[in-house]
Order: sequence, then C-alpha cells, then structure tokens
Amino acid sequence: MAVITGDLDLALFREFDLREHMSEYSVDALLGVELENYGEVDAKRVVDRWATVDPGNTVPFVAELDDLLRLHHLVLSRNVTTVLEFGTGYSTTVFADALAINNQQDEGFVERELRRSNPFEVHSVDNDADWIEAARGRIPEVLTSRVYFHHCPLEVGEFSGRLCTYYRGVPNLAPDLIYLDGPDQFSAAGDLRGLTTAHPDRMPMAADVLVFEHFLTPGTLLVVDGRTANARFLAANLQRNWVHWHAEKFDQHFFELTEKPLGPYNAKQIEHCLGDDFVGRLIA
Repeated sequence: MAVITGDLDLALFREFDLREHMSEYSVDALLGVELENYGEVDAKRVVDRWATVDPGNTVPFVAELDDLLRLHHLVLSRNVTTVLEFGTGYSTTVFADALAINNQQDEGFVERELRRSNPFEVHSVDNDADWIEAARGRIPEVLTSRVYFHHCPLEVGEFSGRLCTYYRGVPNLAPDLIYLDGPDQFSAAGDLRGLTTAHPDRMPMAADVLVFEHFLTPGTLLVVDGRTANARFLAANLQRNWVHWHAEKFDQHFFELTEKPLGPYNAKQIEHCLGDDFVGRLIA
C-alpha cells in the first residue's frame, strides 16, 4: 500500500473552519446540542480512562462536535453519494443531513450521469439493537427515508491467520465514504483458538473492509475514528493503492483509494465529486 502524508490533509481540510461550518449548517441544532453548556467546539470531551473499555456501559457518549463537523464537511466537500458506517450514533444523523444537502444541490446529475445504485443513502451497521434504536430516534423525520439501519451479529474471525472481527450481514453496496467507529471489542461471538478481543487491554480489530476492498472504486474515502491499532491493521493488510494520513491532533485516520479510474463512469464520478482534490491525481 502506498503511504503518503502531507497531501491528503490539504485535500480534505484545506478551507475548513469548524465554527464557520457550524454557523452555516447548524449542526449543533441538528443534534440538539446546547452550545452554552457544551464548551469549546474544538475541545475534546474528557472521559474516564476506563469508560471506553467498559463492557457494561449502556450510556452513549456525548456528541463530539469537532469530529461530527468534520464528517459533515467531508460529505459536502467531496460530494459523497453513498455512506457506509460501522457503529451507529450521532454520525448517522450528520451523514443523513449532509447527503440531503448534496441531493438538493446535485440537480439530478448523479441519477442522469453516474452509475450509483444507492444515491444519497447512509447505511449504518451495528450489532447492538439498543444503539440502533437510540440512533433512529435522533433522525429528523425529513431525513428518515435516506437512512438504512442494519442489525448485524458480530463474530470473531481471522484474516490471514490473524485475530479480528466481522459483522455478518453487511449491506451489499459500493460506498464512496466508509466510516469505521464500531464495533466495541467485547461483543463478538466465538473465538479463534481460544483468543478473542474481549479484554480491556486489547482493542477493536474490525476487518470487514478488507473483505470487499477489491470492489471499492478509486476515490473512495475510509475514515477511522480513533482505533489506531485497527487502522494500522488495515494499513498493513490493504492491498490496493491507498494514501493514508493519521491526523494525530484529532485522533482520526484517513485512507483514500488513489488508483486511476476503473472506467468512464468512475472517471466521471471522480471529476464531479472530487475534481482537483483527488489525491490520486497527484500520484498517478
């Protein structure tokens, strides 16, 4: 896998400002966040060091506005058509809202000119039915028609003999943005020769993207929220020409599939959606 830094960060966030974006699109109101009680928009929320590895936790974490604003910006700035997210949450609402804006501004170009079978849809995968229902309840009625929830069991598996997890029943589609923010490390059924990810000193290790990597089209963006061990596992096993940038400041990993277009429809999609910001243009 090609690993290039310094280009992808500019392509993704060259003209992005957190506060300006929030002011223009009211993402705080969309999520029901009261700014007077929230604090600084770009400040990370502080949680107990054990909170994220507590298998008994049933309380959703508070919305991280900085992360959610960046996701909203990415969908708009890249003219994303189809989102696949692993781990439902506040992000589901944000993706749906941004896709609705893209649909409104698109004026039918995607339906007329591109070959996209799930235009302006977000497909959200989770193994926890309660999290799905909580996320469903946050979706404004006007956005519900473009959100598809998938309750998928989580299983321990392997990739080239290495311990990992897979969702069973992942939707069969071709996203141009994939968001990896699930699963947790405690929920997978089964084991691999007695080993599991279910230990507080271990970490999530999702491998679903590796299974369908060869069906993704150039220009696809993969965003991994935190989960650095999982991101490194993906970087070590992805086989195609991806550019990878670890944004340490806000603890996210970004991978863009930077190969030449597969054909005329993919080329037209890259030109329409990414234009000069397609990093693959810089290294082809």
